[in-house]
Amino acid sequence: MAKTSAVEKNKRRRKIVANHAAKRAALKAIIMNQSLSIEERFKATLKLAELPRDGSKTRIRNRCEVTGRPRAFYRKLGMSRIALRELGNTGKVPGVVKSSW
Repeated sequence: MAKTSAVEKNKRRRKIVANHAAKRAALKAIIMNQSLSIEERFKATLKLAELPRDGSKTRIRNRCEVTGRPRAFYRKLGMSRIALRELGNTGKVPGVVKSSW
């Protein structure tokens, strides 16, 4: 079996989250509904536990679009600090001006 990169795993997780988002939301609504019986809410909890772990939105990691780096991610730009610095130095990121790096 070939190893998959973390970037590919993250892409796969994004697809799984999109596929299971509605079902997870419906089950969570049942679980949080205090007017339902405890048995119904417990069944919904078990069904939620049967869904794939990668279907949870918290399993997605923000990664740099340029390098795939998971740390020091700027959400506004979608890239890491290192990629921002390199592209900023060459003038490829609009609005970024080199100050004193």
